[in-house]
Amino acid sequence: MTQLPILIIKFGTASITQTNGEPDETIIADIARQVSELHARYHIVIVSSGAVGAGKHYIKQYSGQIAERKAAAAIGNPLLLSIYSRYFSAYNIQIAQSLCERQHFGNREQFLQLKETYQELWANGIIPIANENDVVSNRELKFSDNDELATLIATGFGAETLMICTSVGGLLDKEKNIIRKIETIDNQILGLVDNSKSALGSGGMASKLTFTKLATRMGIKVIIFGMKTPDGILNALQGQAGSEFLPQEVNLSSRNKWLASGSLTVGTLQIDAGAVKALQKRSSLLAVGIKKVKGDFEAGEVVEITDGHGVMVGVARIRVTSAELKANLSTQNFEVANANDIVLI
Repeated sequence: MTQLPILIIKFGTASITQTNGEPDETIIADIARQVSELHARYHIVIVSSGAVGAGKHYIKQYSGQIAERKAAAAIGNPLLLSIYSRYFSAYNIQIAQSLCERQHFGNREQFLQLKETYQELWANGIIPIANENDVVSNRELKFSDNDELATLIATGFGAETLMICTSVGGLLDKEKNIIRKIETIDNQILGLVDNSKSALGSGGMASKLTFTKLATRMGIKVIIFGMKTPDGILNALQGQAGSEFLPQEVNLSSRNKWLASGSLTVGTLQIDAGAVKALQKRSSLLAVGIKKVKGDFEAGEVVEITDGHGVMVGVARIRVTSAELKANLSTQNFEVANANDIVLI
C-alpha cells in the first residue's frame, strides 16, 4: 500500500445538522466534494457525529434519556451513512462505517486490529467514517465526544494533520476574529474560550482545545475550521482559513504515542516532588511517592499522573488494582508502574 500522509477530519453535530438536528445534506454534499479532491493525496478518516440527531425524531416524546439516545443512534447511524454514501458515490468513492468504543483503543491488540482494518480500507480507496458506538455504550455518551475519538485515531495512527470542524470556524480572539496560527496552547489561549456549548453537540471549544493540546504534543498539526466559508476544508488545509495549531517536536515510539494519548485514563495518581524527579530519571513509580489515588481501576489499565499542583506529568499502565494500591500506599518498594510503561508528557 502506498504510504500517504494520514488526515483525520472531524465533524460535530452542530457542523453537519440543521437547527432541528436533522442532517444538512447541503453540508454533507460539500464535504464529499472537497474530500474527493484530497482523496488521492491522503489516507483519510472522517469522524462524524450526527447519528443521534438523525434518529431522534423517530422516538416518540424524545427527552434525551440514555436509552432514548441509544435508540436514536441505532436509527440514525444507517440514515447518516446512507447520506454520506450517496454524495461520495458521485465521485466514485466508497465509504465504510466504523463504530468505535473505548476498548478498541484501551487494548493494544484490538487497536492494532482496528488499524489493520483501516489500512485495508485505504488500500482499496475506501474512506472510513468513524463514530462512537452510542448504541451500546453509556460511558461515551456521558463523558466523551468525538473530539476525543478523532484525537485517539490521529494519535494512534500517526496522523500528519487533524482537522476539527466548528460552527464558528476557528478559535476567536476577544474581538471575535479568528486567530490564524497558534504556536502553544497556554493560559492566555485557554482564557479565550467561551464555555457555552452547542445545544446539538456534546463538546464545545474547551473540549476541542483539550484534545488539540494533546494532539500537538504528539507531533500532529491541528486545524480548527468551519464549513460556512467557501472551500472550508481545502482552504484551511492550505492555511488560508481557520486556526492552525502547530505540532511540537516529539520522539516517541508508536506504542508510546498510543499509550500517551491518555484519553483512556480511568484514574489519576497525584505524586510528590520526589516521585516526579524519579520519573524524570526514568525510574519506576513506587507507592510511597503517591499522595492521592482517584478512580477505580484494574491492573493493566492506564491512569494519569499529576504533580502536587494537579498538573499532568504523564500516563502509566498500572500493574496493580486501585484497591491493592490504596492498601499499600506506605509499603516500601511497592512498584505501581514499571518505567517501561510510563510516558512523560
